[in-house]
Amino acid sequence: MFAKLIETLKANPRTLVFTEGSDARILEATARLKKDGFLTPILVGVETEVKAAAEKGGFDIEGVRIVDPATYAGMDAMVEKMVELRKGKMTPEDCRKNLMKGNYFGTMLVKMGEADCLLGGATYSTADTVRPALQLIKTKPGNSNVSSCFILQREKDGVDERLCMGDCAIQIDPDEDALVETALECAKTAATFGIDPKIAFLSYSTKGSGKGDAVDKVKNACDKAKAAAPELAIDGEMQFDAAVSPVVGQQKFPGSKVAGHANTFIFPEIQSGNIGYKIAQRLGGFAAYGPILQGLNAPINDLSRGCDADEVYKMAIITAALA
Repeated sequence: MFAKLIETLKANPRTLVFTEGSDARILEATARLKKDGFLTPILVGVETEVKAAAEKGGFDIEGVRIVDPATYAGMDAMVEKMVELRKGKMTPEDCRKNLMKGNYFGTMLVKMGEADCLLGGATYSTADTVRPALQLIKTKPGNSNVSSCFILQREKDGVDERLCMGDCAIQIDPDEDALVETALECAKTAATFGIDPKIAFLSYSTKGSGKGDAVDKVKNACDKAKAAAPELAIDGEMQFDAAVSPVVGQQKFPGSKVAGHANTFIFPEIQSGNIGYKIAQRLGGFAAYGPILQGLNAPINDLSRGCDADEVYKMAIITAALA
């Protein structure tokens, strides 16, 4: 999977900003990316601290750009742009104060065109990564929400299996229209990773077997998604067994082109989504890559605070490939 993404980056080089430049995991991934040469990393932090941390860890970051908000030559222009973007919600003093933080500063580097994408969250919470993106990068035209997905991959019996699951990290209880946006964005993300999306809207009900507002929400969202993207293979509402088992799928949802063959799963709310991808990861032996944020004007992705350097490296490739 990553070989294809790397080939894409070799043909279309991208610049990625890391918001936590002195973190050892970030530095190890940066050294690896520098050596491989298919994307350009930028590290946010105090230059002396970043270099000292790299030297301590034995990471070669010679020649990598390090940007310190406190000494950044374009800070006045950045403050002016941020005041404009915040539309009176932040004073120039507020903006300058926030831009001393790596998450806001890195996000503005993307907004100002100095980087194509951003990866943060090694030490920040998800909220601290997403908030500046919503305030400054904003949602792309036609989108009202930011959603997320995980790409899951495993080798089984010589077959490379890939799945897409969303939303497992961002939207707590999305309404019908938000579920539609999530499904359409997941379809695009899935395609980027070589998945021909067959999208199942998941529920505890299959084709009306259960009743209630939660079922109605999923069914209505599925109908809206079909109308919005008739070219895509979309069906629902359906239970997970009907989505993945050809036998059960045709018993419970006869005639569906998705039932029994789904590879892109839309969960009704965050609890089922988060639990679902972790079951696949821990019991199904899938590697889980994400959360991949969707619906923004530029790729901004969030790391787990428990990540290791290899996860940083792989998420950097994913983030840059989406730019």
